Amino acid sequence: MEEMSYVYILGSDTDNRRRTYVGWTTDLERRLAQHNSGKGARSTRGRRWSLIYAERFSSRREAMSREWYLKKDRGFRRGLCW
Repeated sequence: MEEMSYVYILGSDTDNRRRTYVGWTTDLERRLAQHNSGKGARSTRGRRWSLIYAERFSSRREAMSREWYLKKDRGFRRGLCW
């Protein structure tokens, strides 16, 4: 049985500019800590991130598919409040 996977959206308010980042993981807390310690994706380094949205999936494949969709849906990301 596959372990649960998550798609998440992080938000950051630095330099008077709101930014979002979309990713997937099997451990949300660990992944957020990695992003905030500078060990996450290159585009997340140097900013303080908070989790603003997450969805749970029963397979990695489903999570990766949803991540791809959310990365392209900027309107959805703009509509999130944090």
